[in-house]
Amino acid sequence: MQFSAARPDVVRAISQRWLLNFWQQHLSAHRVPCWQTVEAEDLSRLSSNLSFLDVIGGHGGLRFQIRFHGEMIGRIYGSPDCRGVFLHESKPEPARAQALAPYRQAVASGRPVYSIHDVADRQGRLVHNERLLLPFSHDGKNVDRILAAFEFVSPDGGFDNWDLMGTQSAPPALRLSATIEPQAMA
Repeated sequence: MQFSAARPDVVRAISQRWLLNFWQQHLSAHRVPCWQTVEAEDLSRLSSNLSFLDVIGGHGGLRFQIRFHGEMIGRIYGSPDCRGVFLHESKPEPARAQALAPYRQAVASGRPVYSIHDVADRQGRLVHNERLLLPFSHDGKNVDRILAAFEFVSPDGGFDNWDLMGTQSAPPALRLSATIEPQAMA
């Protein structure tokens, strides 16, 4: 999967832009913002669309363990509680590499990664899955946590969101995959 370099204004959702600004403000002199800044921030108003993942292992064998996912994420993926589950376990083998590529890119680059995939709900309505991955660290250098923010938007307005991602007969169509460049955020 190719990741183009992008400016922050590629991110559409207001809540995701706020999170991107939050990430930038806490970057300071570190390569990656420290996770402790997130723990001190009240993100409860956004929690329904958030997922927190621990990064486990080295570059060759990275795994992403779900620490938390919000109510909307549970509905979309058809699982109300995935705490402790590894992300790769929830993806079928043919689509696994593509599904995990943005997470791996966030770890390797230490930069936010934004992607948009198109899927269809049970009635065939188009739904844009907009995902922003924000890397964090305990030491300011090595990515060991990812904050994922999701937005699901349909040009038709409403859509059937229950198990939306689990009912797909084909892999989601990639619309955009980008790494947000730090010099563009300043």
